Amino acid sequence: MGRFLDLTLAGLTSGAVYAAVALALVLIWRSTRIVNFAQGGMMMITTFLGYTVVSHGGSYWLALAVAIAAGLVLGAVVERVLIRPVAKRPPLDAVVVTFGLLVGLQGIAGMVFGGTPQSYPPAFGIAGFQAGGHQILFSPNDLWIVGVVLAVMVVLAVVFRRTSVGLRMRATAFAPEVARLLGVRVGRMLTVGWALAAVVGAIAGVLIAPSTFVSPTAFDAVLVFGFTAAVIGGLDSPPGAVVGGVALGLVLSFVSGYLGPDIVTLGALVVLIVVLMVRPHGLFGAGARRRV
Repeated sequence: MGRFLDLTLAGLTSGAVYAAVALALVLIWRSTRIVNFAQGGMMMITTFLGYTVVSHGGSYWLALAVAIAAGLVLGAVVERVLIRPVAKRPPLDAVVVTFGLLVGLQGIAGMVFGGTPQSYPPAFGIAGFQAGGHQILFSPNDLWIVGVVLAVMVVLAVVFRRTSVGLRMRATAFAPEVARLLGVRVGRMLTVGWALAAVVGAIAGVLIAPSTFVSPTAFDAVLVFGFTAAVIGGLDSPPGAVVGGVALGLVLSFVSGYLGPDIVTLGALVVLIVVLMVRPHGLFGAGARRRV
């Protein structure tokens, strides 16, 4: 029973990070119908900037603020400079641009920061809590990770459902031409969407960095699992991204704990195939009715 509890809590922590990455991918997909394969590279760059602050004596909180600010700027610049010029071209062009951006960011990081993985300090202690004389595999830092991801989800829900900016972003995503006729500055809303997605990715990068180290390719696996979670939940659905991330984290934790860590990636593939066979548009996807 203790092992099951440990694996469940570990899966909840990793699933929260996958959910944050999935949310970032969903935000961009909903607004532009582009899968941002550069999300992992953007996470990596912002996390490296946070690491630079820490390595020069800055606090964890200052590093987090720097990473968030860098994500905000990076997301806006990427949309304006790289994505907008190819927005009206075939969708494959934008996908190629994101792949190119990923390779470029990894190359820049390698030249500037080096290829040696760097240790990133956690916000809180990593020793597990004591429960009934048993030390569970869930630490104050894990609680921090889950809490931050939940807070991000609540903030995004409020922004999209309770603010005029959120309303304009939703209109831009589902009916851009109608939104333009109603006076919505669609281009600006697309920039805001990319910036928000990059901020969420930056937060996810800082949260997971203490357990994965930081290197130019450190977040590739996280991006793969985050994308899998987004597809499982439905690329059109932010709640689906959350459910998909947590569910995938739990499944992969059980697979690693009971069957071995070597088949974790295979486990993710099996889950993805099963879900898509049952629900081709994901668990919470709306299918053709929501397509633009």
